[in-house]
Amino acid sequence: MARQTGPVSTTLGARDGGIAAVAVSDIARRFGRRWALRGVSLHVEPGTIAALVGHNGSGKTTLLRIIATTLRPTRGSGSVFGHDLVRDANRVRDLVAVLGHTPGLYGDLTARENLEFALRMSGRAPTRRDIDAALDRVGLAADANELVRTFSAGMQRRLALARVILRGARLILLDEPYAAFDADGIALVNGFLAEHKAAGGAAIVATHDPVRAAPVVDRFWAIDHGRVTPTEPALLLAAAAGRDPAAAFAATGAIVAGHADPKRAVL
Repeated sequence: MARQTGPVSTTLGARDGGIAAVAVSDIARRFGRRWALRGVSLHVEPGTIAALVGHNGSGKTTLLRIIATTLRPTRGSGSVFGHDLVRDANRVRDLVAVLGHTPGLYGDLTARENLEFALRMSGRAPTRRDIDAALDRVGLAADANELVRTFSAGMQRRLALARVILRGARLILLDEPYAAFDADGIALVNGFLAEHKAAGGAAIVATHDPVRAAPVVDRFWAIDHGRVTPTEPALLLAAAAGRDPAAAFAATGAIVAGHADPKRAVL
């Protein structure tokens, strides 16, 4: 089990009076003839954990990639802490850390070497103390010098989370963060998110299973066929009992859509 070593940081900066951590307006993205996103608008404030819930292919990853500036929108605009996703892309990348659906690690490097390399690539000088603390935080201190290709899927996910922790970013984007995790791993992710929120950071969790994210998430959106609908968590959890979580969430989102603008949610 991972050892709790205290908060990731004491603060991630002031609350930016009035500036949203994420603000996107009428974002759309087309791949050939297919629209992956259709008129998505949402705000996420500092100190907020938000969740996007939907099946594979619903548009979750596409939206995260646009916010991370690795993909440009076909139309619409957006910002991260006031920095435009297109004009200020380099600045946005300094503020964002991503935990992808795949870990993105180098199998022929050790756990420690993977973290050192990631820090250097982000322009930071790695210190042994910081890396040791991150590995300990995710329960991999004893495996620091082992080759990553020998790691289980769960261990690789833990190492990818350690990389995010080391970034100290103000906005965290997580794509299916509970995949390959047991109960201890799920608790590790949620503990990190709770600490990040307490420090003033923001996060967006993309998942097909809202139940695992529910303990730390402040606001939920259903995403289906590239459209986002704000959804009440109490209705979601009731609907998800005994059903496929993403399908139940989509059905719940359709109910709530009758009482809210399906194109916009403000947190």
